Amino acid sequence: MKPFNSVCIVSQDVARLRDFYQAVLQQEPQGDTIFAWFASPRADLALYSLANTEQMAPGCMTGAGYGGVVLEFGVEDVDAEYERLIQLNVPIVKPPTTQSWGIRSVWFRDPDGNLINFNAPAAV
Repeated sequence: MKPFNSVCIVSQDVARLRDFYQAVLQQEPQGDTIFAWFASPRADLALYSLANTEQMAPGCMTGAGYGGVVLEFGVEDVDAEYERLIQLNVPIVKPPTTQSWGIRSVWFRDPDGNLINFNAPAAV
């Protein structure tokens, strides 16, 4: 497999999404209100404006769906993150749950409706 470098979310409101991910990921973004990103050792999370995406390739976003991808982040303590997300008024989709395959996770949505999964190995 080729190295995976980043995932880019196209948004009508990059500033709002940037502020959300800054609070949720507890990381300073780079960039601006047209293109912003959060650097990570494995793959960056990028945010790019819908208008600029369309400028680069007119019509490319026609028929594009939203919310079909789940962004997953490993965390130390799912339950502590859940409590922090509640304090941030983040819309929770699935409260902390332990899956049969040994992962504990909490699901929530970003302001554009994308699903996010914070997960960690379940305590044995």
